[in-house]
Amino acid sequence: MTAIVQAECLSKQVLSGDLPLMILHEVNFTLAAGESLAITGASGSGKSTLLGLLAGLDMPGSGRVRLNGIDLFALNEDGRARLRGELAGFVFQSFHLLPSLTALENVMLPLELQGVKEARSRAQASLHQVGLTARAHHLPKHLSGGEQQRVALARAFVTRPKILFADEPTGNLDAQTGAQIIKLMFELNQQLGTTLILVTHDQALAARCGKQLRLTDGTAVMQA
Repeated sequence: MTAIVQAECLSKQVLSGDLPLMILHEVNFTLAAGESLAITGASGSGKSTLLGLLAGLDMPGSGRVRLNGIDLFALNEDGRARLRGELAGFVFQSFHLLPSLTALENVMLPLELQGVKEARSRAQASLHQVGLTARAHHLPKHLSGGEQQRVALARAFVTRPKILFADEPTGNLDAQTGAQIIKLMFELNQQLGTTLILVTHDQALAARCGKQLRLTDGTAVMQA
């Protein structure tokens, strides 16, 4: 299968006072299209930092990330943003919905930014996939946490991304609602063949992934 994500000797160092602090040290892995990876580890182990580097939201001290064969850090900031727009979807712990937009308008937004003419019909279909057709015209403040995360999933998948980056997607949800979101995420992954890269403390979510990358003191160990 074609490699869609490759991390090569990826390292990140920051200053802690006057002293250098190694956050990540020479992380290496490859994911094929359609695979799923859980990034796990203790708090402060560098999980979210690694996700940010893989998405090109942060710059490494050294190393390389290739997304769909393209060297992410050979691009300028605008180029990285364009590549993210073409390839990636995002789901966060805190949902990141725009409060003044309805569920439908939130899902339409990335399509409208891309100039997609059928944005409304595609957004309606994506909301239907996550079981929220009846809530399409509600503002986020009138939705439960689980419903807001389903809107976020619909928005992430509506562009039919090749890669979905998710940072603690069940972190603000109770166990039952979190289990529903996990099930839905993997159903959408199977339907669309999207590669999943998830930061999580949730062992049920990590166990659903085909691979697990555990970070300890900035060093990564792959567990199949």
